[in-house]
Amino acid sequence: MKNGLKILAPITLVLCLATLYSCGRNGVSGNTTSAAGNHLLPDTLKVVTLYSPEAYFIYKGQEMGYDYELVTSLAVDKDIALKIEIAPTLSRAVEMLDSGLVDLIAYEVPITAEYKDNVVACGPETVTTQVLVQPKKGEAELIDDVTDLVGKDVYVEADSKYEARIRNLNDELGGGINIHTVSRDTMITEDLIAMVSEGSIPLTIVDSDIARINKTYYNDLDITLPLSFEQRAAWAVAPDRAWFGDSINAWLNSDKPREEQAMLLKRYFEMSKNEPGGRYAFNGSRVTPFDHLFKQYAANYGWDWKLLASQAYVESKFDSTAVSWAGARGLMQIMPKTAKGYGQTAKSVMKNDVAIETALKLLKDLDKQLAAKVPDENERKKFVIAAYNSGIAHVYDAINLAKKYGLNPQKWDNNVAKAILWKSNPRYYKDPVVKYGYSRGRETFDYVNRVYRFYNKARIKA
Repeated sequence: MKNGLKILAPITLVLCLATLYSCGRNGVSGNTTSAAGNHLLPDTLKVVTLYSPEAYFIYKGQEMGYDYELVTSLAVDKDIALKIEIAPTLSRAVEMLDSGLVDLIAYEVPITAEYKDNVVACGPETVTTQVLVQPKKGEAELIDDVTDLVGKDVYVEADSKYEARIRNLNDELGGGINIHTVSRDTMITEDLIAMVSEGSIPLTIVDSDIARINKTYYNDLDITLPLSFEQRAAWAVAPDRAWFGDSINAWLNSDKPREEQAMLLKRYFEMSKNEPGGRYAFNGSRVTPFDHLFKQYAANYGWDWKLLASQAYVESKFDSTAVSWAGARGLMQIMPKTAKGYGQTAKSVMKNDVAIETALKLLKDLDKQLAAKVPDENERKKFVIAAYNSGIAHVYDAINLAKKYGLNPQKWDNNVAKAILWKSNPRYYKDPVVKYGYSRGRETFDYVNRVYRFYNKARIKA
């Protein structure tokens, strides 16, 4: 509880950045001076949002998202409690607003004729377009005009707005674009973006906000060519509570919220989320610069010190000063909430001995929680490492998905590992067996693989 803030559930909202999409610095245009007028703000702000990589998600056990953080800041500044609900669809969120179940939709609601009778736009406005995602490597010339798409291969999700747009564009150009569609059951936008980065496919199309987020994971992509008209979107209140929207706009137009919004935009849409580059060279029989610490503390907790060291490599490349975009800190990249749970602080986990022991306590707790679901101790290690990365909630979801769709819920490789990838696909993260929504499953999948790749090299050392 801080300044009266009580978060009863999670929330989200979408972003906009200067180049590919813009965010109204002062919120949605209109009267921002009247604020609440003679109206009283509610004691509890009831908000609805949706799971998404832009708005609200759970990462390493911590609630995150641009909209989540911005709405939380609004509630703190207004000294009111915050209750958040997650809607399965935008149409359901609008229904909840219309029926008075919530005060605010903190999510991108398109500013279109479809919604104009049901909502009043307010808060941070986003302007997005569909953009071409292409590799930016070496001296290769970039496509900078839509006419240059003739003769090119473009991959999009089947039956999506992206397919509709590229087919319309193809007709406008008189044909010639080689359009390939992929089933949403097997691949989604994030997968296609990764495949462009890897060189598996040449081109794809996504919304500019999604492109911007994913570019923070793949710095070898170009996303500057727009392929559609702009689409405006914003938070929304009910028409009979337009005064509340004015209050939100006035708040967002003041100095502190503007500064916080700029910080959040940078965190979610600009800061690199790539792992540190470069190869690691083993020094003789030494695995890490901190072998003595890993050996000492791992022995106290009955853990394989080389496996722990392998995690440290993937987490920080053995950089004790590392701080991630999400706020994870130190050698073992401990999140602030995790540090607090084990009696530590954001400052103390920057010390190597504290970081290592805190990580071991977390790993042992995760191991205990997963023991009943994955009885085999060696197999369970992969589940534990996955949970360290994503948070145990997403691993539970992946186990449930594996069980439902005919995979082995007690095996990681080719089973639950496959299911964790589904956690970024709306078809699966909206499945009734999934309780914790969206997760960037590819990150967790790759994380486990990288840890074991390093571990297999470390095992041959003395």
